[in-house]
Amino acid sequence: MSKNIIVTTGIYDMIKDHIRRKKVTREEEELLTLELKNAQQVLRRELPEDIVTVNRRVKIKDHTENKEKEYMFVSTSKVNNKKGKLSILCDVAVATIGRQVGDVITWPFKNGEKKLEILKVENL
Repeated sequence: MSKNIIVTTGIYDMIKDHIRRKKVTREEEELLTLELKNAQQVLRRELPEDIVTVNRRVKIKDHTENKEKEYMFVSTSKVNNKKGKLSILCDVAVATIGRQVGDVITWPFKNGEKKLEILKVENL
């Protein structure tokens, strides 16, 4: 991971708590801890619009499976799978949070490593 992620303090604290509660694999924990250590923390109003965060619709290309998918990342209390609203703490959100359009990452998901590219980010 060459570029530092950009997150709000609230998201930073939420990910740190997610790690502390052991909700991620050992490999994910190591990556997330390193990312948080180097993360740029900003106020919500200063967060660029092309950054993956809560209350944003995100289009991601999975280069491993050569598929594009759209996600809506919302707070854990607003999850609605039927409407496509996924928790900001779901696996794909945790992998891409703080990244921006154009970023390509390789992430160790529980079912194997995947290469993802952020194609589009927009406010809900």
